[in-house]
Amino acid sequence: MKSVFRHDMSPVIPDLRTDLLRVEELRVEFTGARSTVAVEEAAFQIATGEVLGLVGESGCGKSVLVKSLIRILPPNGRISGGQVVWLGENLLTASESRMREIRGTDISMIFQNPQASLNPARKIGDQLRALVRHRNACSREEAAQRAAALLKKVQMPDPERVLALYPFECSGGMCQRILIAMALTGRPKLLIADEPTTSLDVTIQAQIIRLILELKTEFGMSILFVSHDLAIVSSICDRVAVMYRGRIVETASSAQLFTAPGHPYTKELLESSLSFQPGGKR
Repeated sequence: MKSVFRHDMSPVIPDLRTDLLRVEELRVEFTGARSTVAVEEAAFQIATGEVLGLVGESGCGKSVLVKSLIRILPPNGRISGGQVVWLGENLLTASESRMREIRGTDISMIFQNPQASLNPARKIGDQLRALVRHRNACSREEAAQRAAALLKKVQMPDPERVLALYPFECSGGMCQRILIAMALTGRPKLLIADEPTTSLDVTIQAQIIRLILELKTEFGMSILFVSHDLAIVSSICDRVAVMYRGRIVETASSAQLFTAPGHPYTKELLESSLSFQPGGKR
């Protein structure tokens, strides 16, 4: 099996003895005319410096699961069981003020629709500078310098020009780089990337993946990488968790999962990808 993306940087070696995040028996429900369970008894760990992939077909509960970790579910969503332990602290019992401290500083998240995640009525510079000041005690002038430096950090061409643009004037790839820059304002220990390349063409996908891995090495971050693109996941993740109908059905090292999957659903998921079974059966 050929990998789509490779990185030659010296990565942070995952310390598998140290759990940065531990999820235990997590259950998430949505209320309405009737209650619907979206995540059931989900359990996994993320080690310091590790890239954990979360894969599964559309609608299996991946996005609901990762949003639950930092408690940003919609109003009709409810976490009804389990624990989310961050460096020994259960985030499900933390106050909302404590969660505001953690979001964007200890744990940051980038989303699959970058343009929809930006305020269309405000210029990029206004949004990025405001976020820098919110997460760092600094003057307006220093915030402006940091905003430009962050765009340079994510390899944005002509950052000063981009700061003066509105989101609708930016391409999808530019908006994703902007969101990554925003995610870095608090120097997070964990970056949650929820299908960050879904809306991008293949060339831009490769650039964004390479950028995320470079920043992981530079900042020493752990990454929870959510995707349905198995080729990308096989290339960049240390371990992979497979989700099916709201449950984590298998977790294994990337090498083991893609060569000797243990769960029947994992086997079917791999067989459904043309990149894994060229010339295979329908």
